[in-house]
This record gives sequence, C-alpha cells and structure tokens, in this order.
Amino acid sequence: MSSEKHNQTDRKIITDCTNIDKSKLSPMYQHYVEVKEQYPNALLLYRVGDFFECFFQDAVTIARELELVQTSKEGGKELGRVAMTGVPHHALERYSTMLVEKGFAVAICDQVEDSQQAAAEKRMVRREIQKLLTPGTLTDDGMLQARKNNFLAAIVIAGEHWGLAYADISTGEFFTTQSSELNSLTLELLRLQPSEVLIPANAPDINGLLRPGEKSEYLADYLPDSFCYSLRSQQPFTLTEASQRLRDTFNVSSLEGMGCAHIPLGVRAAGGLLEYVEDTQKAYQVPLQALRTYSLADYLVLDHQTRRNLEITQTIRDNTFHSSLLWALDRTMTAMGGRTLRRWVLQPLIDIKGIAARQSTIKELVENTSMRQDLRSMLRKIYDIERLSGRVGSGTANARDLLALSESLIKLSDLSAIASFGSSPYLKALHNVPPELEELGAYVVERLVDAPPILLKEGGIIKDGVDSRLDEIRQRLEDDKQWLTNLEVTERERVGVANIKVGYNKTFGYYISMPRSKASQAPDNYQRKQTLTNEERYITSELKERETRILTAKDDLSSLEYDIFAELRNTVAEKAQEIRTISKAVAAIDVLAGLAEIAVYQNYCCPEMVEGREIKIVEGRHPVVEQSIGEGFFVPNSAQMGEDNPDLIVLTGPNASGKSCYLRQIGLIQLIAQIGSYVPATEARLAICDRIFTRVGAVDDLATGQSTFMVEMNETANILNHATPKSLILLDEIGRGTATFDGLSIAWAVAEYLATDIQGRTIFATHYHELNELASILSNVANYQVTVKEMADKIIFLHQVTAGGASKSYGIEAGRLAGLPPSVISRARQVMGQIEKHSKIALGLRKGIQQTQPKKDKDGKAIEQLDIFED
Repeated sequence: MSSEKHNQTDRKIITDCTNIDKSKLSPMYQHYVEVKEQYPNALLLYRVGDFFECFFQDAVTIARELELVQTSKEGGKELGRVAMTGVPHHALERYSTMLVEKGFAVAICDQVEDSQQAAAEKRMVRREIQKLLTPGTLTDDGMLQARKNNFLAAIVIAGEHWGLAYADISTGEFFTTQSSELNSLTLELLRLQPSEVLIPANAPDINGLLRPGEKSEYLADYLPDSFCYSLRSQQPFTLTEASQRLRDTFNVSSLEGMGCAHIPLGVRAAGGLLEYVEDTQKAYQVPLQALRTYSLADYLVLDHQTRRNLEITQTIRDNTFHSSLLWALDRTMTAMGGRTLRRWVLQPLIDIKGIAARQSTIKELVENTSMRQDLRSMLRKIYDIERLSGRVGSGTANARDLLALSESLIKLSDLSAIASFGSSPYLKALHNVPPELEELGAYVVERLVDAPPILLKEGGIIKDGVDSRLDEIRQRLEDDKQWLTNLEVTERERVGVANIKVGYNKTFGYYISMPRSKASQAPDNYQRKQTLTNEERYITSELKERETRILTAKDDLSSLEYDIFAELRNTVAEKAQEIRTISKAVAAIDVLAGLAEIAVYQNYCCPEMVEGREIKIVEGRHPVVEQSIGEGFFVPNSAQMGEDNPDLIVLTGPNASGKSCYLRQIGLIQLIAQIGSYVPATEARLAICDRIFTRVGAVDDLATGQSTFMVEMNETANILNHATPKSLILLDEIGRGTATFDGLSIAWAVAEYLATDIQGRTIFATHYHELNELASILSNVANYQVTVKEMADKIIFLHQVTAGGASKSYGIEAGRLAGLPPSVISRARQVMGQIEKHSKIALGLRKGIQQTQPKKDKDGKAIEQLDIFED
C-alpha cells in the first residue's frame, strides 16, 4: 500500500504555482515563481544552462503551442515534480517568434553574470528579466517582416471622441492623432494593422485582462477582432503623467513644438504607449523619434472593404501579396523603401502640392535614365539603415549589424553625388548628407573585421592595430598557442613516443595523451589525470600554468574586444536620430525611383491633378492585370465623369466581360495618382478624391451570422451615409442577393440617391438592364456597356467599354461556357423566352417611372411618392 502511494506521488506533476508554498521549493524554483508573479500574463522563459526553460503552467502552454515534449523536474522533496518544457538557447529567437505570432507575451529571464563565478562562490547564478517580447514590441530582424512596419498602438476613448498613438520601435516612428466618430477609429486601426493595441483599464465596460483577440462588448462594435489587445493600468494614460513622460523623454518644456498640445486624448495615448515601451524593453533604451501629429483629413480615406476589394496589399482569393497592387508597384531596392511604399499606398495624399512634388521627382528620373539607374544601383548596396540604427540606439545591435550600418553610411556620399544632378524636391533632400555620417561609417569599418561573428563575447570582432592592449594580449595568446604546438613536438622527441598529442576539453583543460601501451614510458613530471580505454591522459605543472595564461588571455581578449565594440556602438548610437532622418530621404527616393522605373517600362503617364470633380482617363489599364497577362494583351478603356460629364455611369454587360476589372482599374488609377505616381493610361486629368468606396463581390460573414445580402446592404449603407460629392464610388451588382423585384428596386433607389442626393462620381455595374432608364430621366446619368461579339453558336468578350446600355446579360451563354449540360442550357433558354414574353417589369418601368420621381415644393422637399408599378 505504501509503495502504491509512493508511485502515485512520483507521477504527480505540479502545474499550478499560484497557490504554492514557495518555502518548500528549491531556490531556483523560488526565484522562478517570484519572477512569474511580476509577469503573470507572460510566458516566462528562464535560462538554465544551455536552455531556456518554462515551468508549471507555462511549460504546459508552450509544449502545446510549439508541439514540444513536456517533461518534469524535481521541485522540492515535499512537493514532487514540476512540469518543465525548454528550448535551446540558440533557438530562442525562432521559438519566441512563434509564440508572439500566436499572440503571447514572452518574458526573457537571462543570466546576467558568469556561471563559473557563481559556482566558485557556491551560489545560484543571478538572473534578471532582460526583455519582454510582445507582438508590438519586437526589434530583432528574425521576428519582423522586412517590408512591413510592426506597429504598436494605444487608444484612449472619451464618449464619441478618441485618441490614437502608434509607434514602430524597430524604426522609431511615433505618431498620434485625435478625432471623433468611433467608426473612423476602426478605419484607422484597419489601415495600420497594428500587431498589438493597448487599452487603459478605465476603458468603458472592461473587466479583467483582455487576452489576445478578446475585447469587451462595448468595444466590440468598433475594434476589429483580428488584433491583439493588451489591458494596461490607467495611470500612465492620465493627461498629467502622459504629458510629463513625453516632456521628459524628448527633453522639451512644452508639447507645443510637437503639435499635440491641443489634442489631449492623443497625448494620453502617446504617454501610455511610451510607458509600455519602457516597461517591456527593460535593459534597453529605445530611441523613438520625436512625436509627430497628423490628421485623418490630410489623407484619402480607404476603408477596409475598399482596401480588400481593390486588393491593395493582398488578394481576395488567397490573401497573398503576389498579384496585389503593392506587388505590381513595388520596385524598391531597400526594405525601408518597401515599407515607405506600403505606407504611401495605404495613405494617399489629398494635397495637390504634395502630389506634385512626388510627380516632379518621378518626371526627372523618367527623363534622366542614367541618374535613375545609378541611383537604383547604389540603393541596392544600402542596408536597412532605419532599423539598424534603431538596434544600435537601443544597444541590441551585434557586430554584423554595426558593420552593415557603417558600410551603408559610407555609400550615402555616393548616393548624394548622384542625386546632386537633380533639382526636384525629393532629390534635393539627398544633396546635403552630413559628411560626419560618412566619416563615422569609415571610422567603424576601419576597426571591425570584415566578417565578424554573430556572438559578441566570443572575440574575433576588432581588427589588429586598433588597440595596443588588444594587440599585446593577442600576441601573448599566440605565443602560448605556439608553445603548445611546439610542446607536442618536443615531448615526442623527449619521451620517444611518436603519437603523443596535446588536447583540450572543458572538464580537464589541456592535457598530454599517449597510448596505454606506452604508459610505462611516461616521464616523472607527468601527472595522470584520466584513463581511457586506449589512452592515458596527463598534465604537467608547466602545462597548467600555460593553460591558466591562455584562458585568462582569452577572457581578457573577449572582454576588451567587447568593450571596444560597445564604445564603437555607443559612438554610432549618438547619431541614431540623424541616421534615421536621412534614412527617410533614402527610402523616399527609393520609392520614387521604383515608380519611375515602372512608368518607363509599363508606359505610364503623368496625371494632371486638378481641383473640382473631374475624372478623365484615356485608355486606362488595370496595373495588376496588365502585368499578369503580359504586355500588349490588356484592352484599355477610357472614362469621363464629373464636371460637364455624368456623375453616375450605369455599366451593363455579361458576366466575365470585364465590368469588375473596369471598376477596379478606375479606383486604382485614382489611388495611384494620389500617391504621386504616374498612372497606367495614355492621358489622365483627375480631381482629388476625399474617399474611394467600393462594393465589389459577395461574401458571407459567418462569424457574425450575416448573409451575403446582409453584408452587401451593410456596406452599401456605409457608402450612402459617408460619401460626398468628392468621393469616387464603385458599385458592382447591388441588389443581386435577394428576389428580383426587391433587388431591382433597391438597385434603382441606390443609384438614384447617388445621382441626385450625393452626386459623387459613381460607376454602377449591374445586370439590371432596367436601370438604363435612369439616363433618360436624370441628366447626370449615362449608360455604358462592355461589348461582346455575337456569333451563331457562341459569344466573344471584347472587354471594350462603350457608350450605350446592354440589352441582355448572356448569363445562359456564360453557363454554357462554364460547362453546364446541354439539356440544362436548352431548358434555360425556353424558360427565359417565356419570362421575357410575359414580364411586366420593363413595361412598368417605362410607364410609371417618371411619375415616381418625387415632386418637391418650393423649398425642395418631397411631397409625394408613387408606386413604381402603379397603373
């Protein structure tokens, strides 16, 4: 019986450390639990030898999430075994990345002293939290996407007003804004796609910690489900503390200079974010750039559906980068250029002067081929100095990082020399690269070896001749190593044993080995240290003396090299802000040179940007489809809207004829123009849009229980409630998700409302040919169709948009092309003939539609509305 109880005790694995009696734990576990209590919501990775271990419930969690084997270890004689799962120290970054991608915070508790020293003093190695990894606070290259920002956001809400701050601590960018309407907060979060969102504890209706992906019912209406939300103490988000933290961090006496003195909610969000960065980085100082403010009204608004429907950063079908707009436009040579282009595409300008500055630079690079090619060739040699300077500034850069940054700084003068031939604004920004940056780069390159190791404390980083003390130690070490080499030769001659060897292992240090069969020949000064199957190992007093000198020299060498490297890194860190400033200019010219390259090889034109409402596109093309199908195969189409042209175009034509492609290409051309780029057209004259709305395609939203038609109606309602006369509205198949009469009625009413009440520039693609009647009633409506060529037994899609409305949709023919059985096609034609013969829809529209236009009194108010089919 007692034996059975003993076996049960052995099988017990402790996973809960919240209510455990710490006095019964071993010293290491006591410390682990104490640290875990400070970071209850993070997975604690604790350095033990060559592994980072998790214990208790954290061990269970990472074993499950990383598919690792969970083991156990004795936790104390009275308690039993503790759950344990670990990862090798060299694989820490890979496993940490996987955990963070799953939404977990990871606390890294590393050794902060030499374990041999602790062992000599017979005590536990001192360990401290060195970094807290969360989705929004990553800085290591292996954890980040090179061409995409990793934003950390913070929000403060007061009624309908809100403040937002966001930062990328890997690049130092730091912004804040304040606005009203919670819907606009949703739009901004969806634009930024932050990896983590901070919320103060006093946010409405929040109780307890928000786990990744969770939020309160109150917040659920306007905070997207896809983000990781972290609840924080409300104290750092108070205006007094936030303001003081910002002033202290950036060493200013007032927030006026940052432009945020009059946006208190934005200040509160920024202060709370800054406190979180300080809390998570622990031993590292993150050099954020000075806080900058912005207004949502300064940019073209693209809501989530528009970004999705226009496939700006990823495709709808499989969410891939390939075949997105960004894929089609990205010809950048640097990672920082790629990130800048992404920001420009997601945040187009509405300021004509700002657009013109980018256009003029592209124009100059288009016309000056040699300058463009030389710039791009030089840019290829420049590393991601924006993120490298961040790691240098925070003290986390290794020797390879510092060397890459320094080599890039040297290249800046060559880049500046090429740009000096240009006169446009963005080229001028590179004319005066601070000469001290090149000098700094040269200073570092002269001191670091050409191919430094990744680990900093193993030596081999600093060149010879840099430091006399370093050279002296290296020479002593080399002399002692040569003595060891000579010892092997001299001992063979002295002892008379040809296969005597001098070796080394971590346990015994240096030793002399010889075969056991020759052991009788060992000299008197040989002290036996170890006996193996086929050899004997010995030490001598002189050998141990040399060993002490060699190991001491190695330690001294590594320590001195690290100190020299740290001094070099600190010297560069002092210029981190200047480096980041010039990196912005380099990234911008990288984007513009890439856009110029596309303009040349894809035959884009420079659009004329004007005030007003005009959209004129001559022979426009879809930038993505054109590149996908190859040069010369895309059929271009023109468009004219606004001003003296129709505000609303009713576009009809068969399925698969190109209506959706035409809609998207108009939206993309407008968007591309407003980032300052040339556009895929022969000629373009475009007024500034405040928003682009799209309603293209149909999907169910199963997560919220909404049908295709309900999703369509929600999106349509959003457009009708927010569009203005300066908006561009692209609608496809409104009303197709319900009964024919319902759908036609809704489509008619929506189109009529857009043309008469909003008067935004609209393309309304539809299969309801009855909507062609609108053009005969409303002067600002025109009919266009995608033409087909009818033959005896088939139709050919011409993909050409021309004036006039289509009279039929060729849906049955599309079904035939898709492979429906011939009997089904035949029967469908019979049924369609009967419907067309007896349908009263067309007759009702022609007979009663004019009567349904609302009659208005002298103040313009509608006084009656008749039934559309009233006899």
